[in-house]
Amino acid sequence: MKKEMFGKKGVSPVIATVLLIGLVIIIGAIIFLWFRNMRQEVITKFGETNVELICEKTDIDVSYSDGELSVSNTGGVPIYSFDIISFEGGNFDTQSIRDVGQDFPSNGLNPGAATSVSVSFGSAEKIKLIPVLLGNSEKGEMPFACGEAYGYDLSM
Repeated sequence: MKKEMFGKKGVSPVIATVLLIGLVIIIGAIIFLWFRNMRQEVITKFGETNVELICEKTDIDVSYSDGELSVSNTGGVPIYSFDIISFEGGNFDTQSIRDVGQDFPSNGLNPGAATSVSVSFGSAEKIKLIPVLLGNSEKGEMPFACGEAYGYDLSM
């Protein structure tokens, strides 16, 4: 005996297959884009050395008095620029020394070089200078900010 079902409809096998294939393609595209964005572009310095490893060789002496910031590169690598983090009342602001002080050398600070920059930090309680190195990538020369661990704290 054959059972008959009246009034019940289902999805045809062709439409179910198309929906299933579409779902697999969408999930595959999401996973592909996610993994693609996880790969960070490598910036190198001195040939094939990762610029993050070169940050360990940076060292600076800093002093600030009457609106004049003096910086000496006492490390073994050229420093292209500095990121300045100013802390005030629980907030912080990050700027490039090239934007704040127009006197900063355009080619940066070579090892042993020093410069003075006229800059005002307002009512900042603490300043942190973070070295920025110039490295090479697939797109050409790119600046790379070393981590805060390589920065110099300057109390105001």
